[in-house]
Amino acid sequence: MPFPHVSQNWPLIVQATVETLYMVGLSLLLAVLIGLPLGVVLLVTSPGHLRPNAVLYHALGVVVNVFRSVPYIVLILWTIPLSRFLIGTSFGTNAAVISLTLGTAPFFARLAEGAMREVDRGVIEAAKAMGATDFAIVTRVLIPESLPGILSGVTVTAVALVSFSAMAGLVAGGGLGAMAWNYGYNSFQTDTLFVTTVILVLIVQVVQMLGDRFVRAVDRR
Repeated sequence: MPFPHVSQNWPLIVQATVETLYMVGLSLLLAVLIGLPLGVVLLVTSPGHLRPNAVLYHALGVVVNVFRSVPYIVLILWTIPLSRFLIGTSFGTNAAVISLTLGTAPFFARLAEGAMREVDRGVIEAAKAMGATDFAIVTRVLIPESLPGILSGVTVTAVALVSFSAMAGLVAGGGLGAMAWNYGYNSFQTDTLFVTTVILVLIVQVVQMLGDRFVRAVDRR
């Protein structure tokens, strides 16, 4: 048989695939829910925008940049005490979700900020001239007009999460990364390592394809 260990480990590979999809899906949802408001605040408090606030803008920018600069494998170690405090353990997929979210929410915040910054200032000024509130401008102008860019940022973040989830597996995070490390590398099962790698690549391809379709669907340009 060309893949003897894969046949033996197939139920575990399926379980690891489900764990990876769970980690990526939940972390992506949390990253967007945290990162989008963060990106909005960074944008509207920046110089010359709706509510310029130099102190808040620079303080928030420093925090975001720090989390973006820390390598993910180091961030995992940082979040071990936080995971123990929040969920009672530093192992498993739920613990990995915490580090994955903290690692990608600031990243997505910058992507969302950049996408919204591309909105024509003339459109914003026209909305202000019509008496729109800042909240209305954000929800009815900035986000809708920059939606293709935001969705593109969601896609980029999802692809990064697949890679990060594999790294989380190295420290008992579960998923395909743990399968590749424990069975593929440490147990010298080259076929298992190959198949888990192929599945990760396929997940990335599907995520990218779906993301591109969503972007094209909402792009009115």
